[in-house]
Amino acid sequence: MSVYRAVAVIYGSDSSEWEVSLRSGEFTASQIDGEKYDVYEIFARFGRWTLAAYRLRGASRVAIPEDERPEIDKTDFSVVLAGEKVKFGYAYIMQHGTPGENGLMQGYLEMLGVPHSGCSAFVSAITFDKFSCKGYLKGVDFVKCADDIFVRKGENTEGLAAYAVRKLGLPMFVKPTDGGSSFGVSKVKSEADFDKAVEVAFAEGNMLIAEAAITGRELTCAVYNDGKSNVALPVIEIVTDNEFFDYQAKYEGHSREICPAQIPDSLRDHIQEVSRKIYEKLGCSGLVRVDYIAAEDGLYFLEVNTIPGMTSASLVPQMVRAAGLSMTDFLTSVIENS
Repeated sequence: MSVYRAVAVIYGSDSSEWEVSLRSGEFTASQIDGEKYDVYEIFARFGRWTLAAYRLRGASRVAIPEDERPEIDKTDFSVVLAGEKVKFGYAYIMQHGTPGENGLMQGYLEMLGVPHSGCSAFVSAITFDKFSCKGYLKGVDFVKCADDIFVRKGENTEGLAAYAVRKLGLPMFVKPTDGGSSFGVSKVKSEADFDKAVEVAFAEGNMLIAEAAITGRELTCAVYNDGKSNVALPVIEIVTDNEFFDYQAKYEGHSREICPAQIPDSLRDHIQEVSRKIYEKLGCSGLVRVDYIAAEDGLYFLEVNTIPGMTSASLVPQMVRAAGLSMTDFLTSVIENS
């Protein structure tokens, strides 16, 4: 018997990732068990939240024309549909970027006492900021972190390019601390390219990090709690045709994703164990995905994705299929245990 009846899937966002979030949210909603839950799809962007579609138990999905979508009542997280008030009992957050990944949406739901997927507001805020998240992991004995430099918009950057090259070497990456889908990320190969990369990063946010580039194999692993333990899904290796795993590589077919990764069993087991340790160290809950570079001198942490992409072709659905699970059963487990 399900704990919840009305599950709201929240998608859309205030960031450049809103279209990816839309696809992730619609796919997630389509895979939630329609025999267990009433599923409501909420499109939320720049403060306007509307009901985009719904699917009652045992029935087909009903899409609502954009000009007829009812507004969500944020005072109690409800909607009036066909003259009846529906209060959502659970929220599955699929907003990539702000406000879904940085803790704002989680904080809102937690203040109302509405259970939700994923990490708490506090953990979401920490993990969304790449520099802060690395701060929690620097010094641990189970994963390495690349050297970096933190810069806030408005700081004096005179001489920063030369300093970054001296400290980090070339190539390096410059990226917003709080972005996703590789928006605002640049691979810097010369000191002359540094200032432009800073400009690109600051177009996406107010803080950035410059980070030493690590040479190795790019690997990723997701972890979730199944009600009994923290479970690591199969590891994927990402092989990109581009300079790095940028937006085009992720969403326009310029990469290969090998699932399960063709790596030694010892490395696979190590990555899965490290992923569980990071999940526990950061206090994560629900589903998260952790990205790495496996270099000659060890495994390097890249970032945590607390709301990983969930389109049909995304990494986590591939892992779920490789684990021999159905997406519907997997999502039920996430809903019932987060």
